[in-house]
Amino acid sequence: MTNTETPDNLIPDNDETRLKKLYQYEILDTHSETDFDTIALMASEIFGTKKAFVTFVDKGHVFVKASSSRIEVDHISRAYGLCSLSIMEDDLTIFYDTHEFPELMKNPYISRPGGVRFYAAAQIRTADGFALGTVCVLDAEPRTVVTEHQSRMLQLLSRMVMEKLETRMVNRKIVRAYDDRLHRLAHDMKNPVTSISLYAQLLGSREMNSEKVFSMAAKIENSSKGLEKKLNNLLTDARSENSAIELVHESVMITDLLSQLHHSFELSLAAKKQTLIINNDLFVLIYVDRERILDVLDNLLSNAMKYSYEGAVITINTSLEEDELIIEFKDEGLGLSEEDKKKLFLKFAKLSAIPTAHEKSYGLGLFIVKMLVESHKGKVWAESEGKNFGSSFFISLPIFKQ
Repeated sequence: MTNTETPDNLIPDNDETRLKKLYQYEILDTHSETDFDTIALMASEIFGTKKAFVTFVDKGHVFVKASSSRIEVDHISRAYGLCSLSIMEDDLTIFYDTHEFPELMKNPYISRPGGVRFYAAAQIRTADGFALGTVCVLDAEPRTVVTEHQSRMLQLLSRMVMEKLETRMVNRKIVRAYDDRLHRLAHDMKNPVTSISLYAQLLGSREMNSEKVFSMAAKIENSSKGLEKKLNNLLTDARSENSAIELVHESVMITDLLSQLHHSFELSLAAKKQTLIINNDLFVLIYVDRERILDVLDNLLSNAMKYSYEGAVITINTSLEEDELIIEFKDEGLGLSEEDKKKLFLKFAKLSAIPTAHEKSYGLGLFIVKMLVESHKGKVWAESEGKNFGSSFFISLPIFKQ
């Protein structure tokens, strides 16, 4: 657009999709970053203007990410931002003199004394053609010439911004992936570490016969081996290029899994004076990664205990439905609101219930449960009659057919 009529509508037909693209880069409302500031300064030097910006066009406003000079605000209404006009075009946008356009004189940034007379912008455009914003320069004096070199350099700077956005997004994903692994590690290690600590306290606080000492030592060893396996799983996941979970399937009897679960939580249940009842008369095999499914059962029992009061009864029920094994974890705890149900299995979800003994909650347990169950071609869901009416969490897994 070079000294032609301005469009009446500042909203592109693809704006909804364009905004989704923009939000993926997580650039809006962020602090100053040297790379973008440098690009704004380079644009200012190339055009010999005091003002140059890197901007992104949001739904209702234009966000100024970088500026070559100090600015009072970093948000401008989309209706008044010339960048809103620029993203409508496929080429450079140049206004040699904005006062030649009567429709632009409604814009307070143009009509006021010392307002914008000259404006040039190159679109920051994704590989698939969506204009996210601009690299732009402006001046309070009109101009008659923009050289080919200046135009080419402005377009080059806009491509540099796009490259910075892509690199920035990749780096953030890498950091987030490692951060997620650390959260998972902290979450998964909590129960075995607590068990080891409780067993050690018992050994040091009372005299025991050799049989009990050996029993306690065996339990400490089992918990330690559990920790080692979790660390090995984490390292295996980290080595996988796409962070996919690698499963090692084997046929496992459900009675064995539930028995192991009960033993590992024995002291934690006693510490909160809670009772675990397991209703299972099934002798079925499931073909699963034993350690991963134990992680699932650990998380669900841990949650039931965490959100139930001291002295509560927690029940595990099993049943068969066609070729699926259904395992229910039923508690008498704080229950779920309708809002809770909507975000139950989201990562870092913050629910309305607070653990009854102020235990730590990382917002990852149910997300991990869903991920692991679905990786076994199973399902997970929850039911509750409301706040303070307890809840039931269910998982379904295919039974093993020989």
